[in-house]
Amino acid sequence: MVPTSYYLIVSAILFSLGVFGVLLRKNTLTIFMSIELMLNAVNLSFVAFSRQFGHFDGQVFVFFVMAVAAAEVAVGLAIIVDLFRTRQSVDIDTINLLKG
Repeated sequence: MVPTSYYLIVSAILFSLGVFGVLLRKNTLTIFMSIELMLNAVNLSFVAFSRQFGHFDGQVFVFFVMAVAAAEVAVGLAIIVDLFRTRQSVDIDTINLLKG
């Protein structure tokens, strides 16, 4: 039986990697993947706590987070593809569409 603290340590490491990916990378696809990594780290902690306490509430939250993540992927990738078509780059520094 694996203790819950091990799951939480792995979740914290994954979340930290996601944060560093968002803060340090300039490619929008890499940033997008880092956000998904953070969502999966949170899902892992939800399932770990759900298993520890014997309730299914955490697993229900994971279902909703995965549904939101799927919608985010659909909309986010559409935006990234559109930006690539108009700017010919997915680099964050070259995307300045909202500047006046």
